[in-house]
Amino acid sequence: MIYTKNPKTIRVMFTPFRDGLQSMFGGKVRLQDILPAMEASAQAGIKHFEFGGGARYQAPYFYVGEDPFETMQKMRDTVGPEADLQILTRSISGVTLTGQNIKALQLQAKLHKQYGTTWDRNFDFMNDVDLLIKTGKPIIDSGMHHQVCVAFMGLPFVSTKAHTAEFYIGIAKKLIDSGVQIDSLCMKDASGTTTPKVVYETAKGIRKILPPEIPLWAHTHDTASTAVACYMAAIEGGADGVDLSVRPLASGTVQPDVRSMAHALKGTNYSLDLDAAKMGEIEDLLNIGLKDYNFNPVVVSADARVVGFPMPGGAIGPNVHMMVKAGILDKYSRVLEEFPVVVEAGGAWTSVTPGSQQYWLQAFNNVLYGRWEKIDPGYGKSVLGYFGKTPLPSDPEVVKIASQQLNLPPLKEDPLEVAEDILPKAKQELESRGLPTDEKSIFLVAAAMVPGKNIELNEGIRLLQGRPKIDLPLKKKEEPKPKETAAPTQTPAPVATSAPHLKSGPITTSCSIVENGVTRTFNVTVEIPESAYETGGTSSQPGGSVQTAAPKTTNGNVTNVYSPFDGDAPLVELNVKKGDRVSVGQVLGAVEAMKSNHHFKAQVAGTVDSVHVGIGDDVGAGKPILSILAD
Repeated sequence: MIYTKNPKTIRVMFTPFRDGLQSMFGGKVRLQDILPAMEASAQAGIKHFEFGGGARYQAPYFYVGEDPFETMQKMRDTVGPEADLQILTRSISGVTLTGQNIKALQLQAKLHKQYGTTWDRNFDFMNDVDLLIKTGKPIIDSGMHHQVCVAFMGLPFVSTKAHTAEFYIGIAKKLIDSGVQIDSLCMKDASGTTTPKVVYETAKGIRKILPPEIPLWAHTHDTASTAVACYMAAIEGGADGVDLSVRPLASGTVQPDVRSMAHALKGTNYSLDLDAAKMGEIEDLLNIGLKDYNFNPVVVSADARVVGFPMPGGAIGPNVHMMVKAGILDKYSRVLEEFPVVVEAGGAWTSVTPGSQQYWLQAFNNVLYGRWEKIDPGYGKSVLGYFGKTPLPSDPEVVKIASQQLNLPPLKEDPLEVAEDILPKAKQELESRGLPTDEKSIFLVAAAMVPGKNIELNEGIRLLQGRPKIDLPLKKKEEPKPKETAAPTQTPAPVATSAPHLKSGPITTSCSIVENGVTRTFNVTVEIPESAYETGGTSSQPGGSVQTAAPKTTNGNVTNVYSPFDGDAPLVELNVKKGDRVSVGQVLGAVEAMKSNHHFKAQVAGTVDSVHVGIGDDVGAGKPILSILAD
């Protein structure tokens, strides 16, 4: 049983205003809805908050229409000058999802410091020590507290070479021996899949080699219901601080509630550095501020299945939501089955952003198109070395396929050295539109730039032009029922549905996870919203391929071209215009689903007769994208 003869106070980093928002809502929450609770937290004496970075940097201007830096400044003004405010950065990716060069990371650190940040928690999903050292330097130079991370994960297959206590202690030792300034060190488990035993052994081992004046921190999620046990193990091993939250932004895919941890420590001579009795007022204010938000049952409940597909808490809910929106939720269980395959073939990097999304998208592509038939660009760049060195060797055949499909050679050089300097490009795009070119504006645009993405869809440009996309996870308001009218004299023909097997209400599928020769089968039940039952068009077909919607001919020889998905997906690429000649099989454009582009092709030869939608518009299978006048 955990116990100390000498009383010890455990420091708490309070997470509801960053990780809580991300893990429950993908960060898509208006500042005004959480600021009163944050003010009450400061008044309750809490001095250490997580408030930015991760998806909570992107979400404000990608989906809420708010400037993330101005949001951070308002939070700083609310809690006062004495509180520590922490951001989360992703090594070479910073607060973006792509690799950045050192200039962009230097500007990022400068802006974060300018807008109220005092601590920067920096992790590398590869656990690449060289990248952690180099990306830590801008943080140190800015004057922020440099908290370096060792990233944890429970593997969905057996390995004695990676993600063991010895593996993690070795990473910490390399960081300490490098001489880089370390103000604190965090053991970070984004998926909540590390066992308490590994946590204890790692904490004990790191504490032995870490200078005593440097705090050792522990971070995990309660997705598998083991977070309190892991924190107890970390504290017994010598950890000085833990991350905690408060209901309704606690437990499930988030961190445990402060009150749970305080209760677990009773009688141990360990205590927390905040008053658990004051959590009730903060919870009440959060309940009021978030009363209009729809809490997805997938993220508010613990799910022990995560040990077989280690996904971060903040990624599970959004991925399910995207599948529902695209009308492909019936593929969910098969994606989960594929997860261990892509983890092992990739090289066992840690399932934390952006690595977790790369795993998910590759598993998704394997299910939709056939295994390795379509390599996700992020996953492919990871196995090719563009995000650093993988913990275990990647499958050579997958490396070869990725190199061929992406037309990129395996990288032997330093990823930071070959990363493109996108700041001049961002400035140029702003100048061409007559928009401000101050450092903040440049970074907002640069951080939203993704290779192959249409610049007109850049969220930074959209925000600065006053046309941001608003996509809040709010509850649906009941619309008044229409007045009953007389029945029509002729019953219209039923609209064909691409998924006749779906029925209203929850859908249950099953998935099997093979681990160490043992097969475990799980049932997956997800509530499907009414929008998922909209009909028309064709869906992705079973057997590993996506079929472009069958031709639909109207007005003689005019054939409509549709999205390959039943649900809504934004049009992100259009390669033709009215009057252009097209041939059978020609790629006409692409829609985005699951953060990946999916092309649609011409199934008849002819001339583009009309284009019905524009870039950025949501299209469904029942809404034509363009029409072709067939030969």
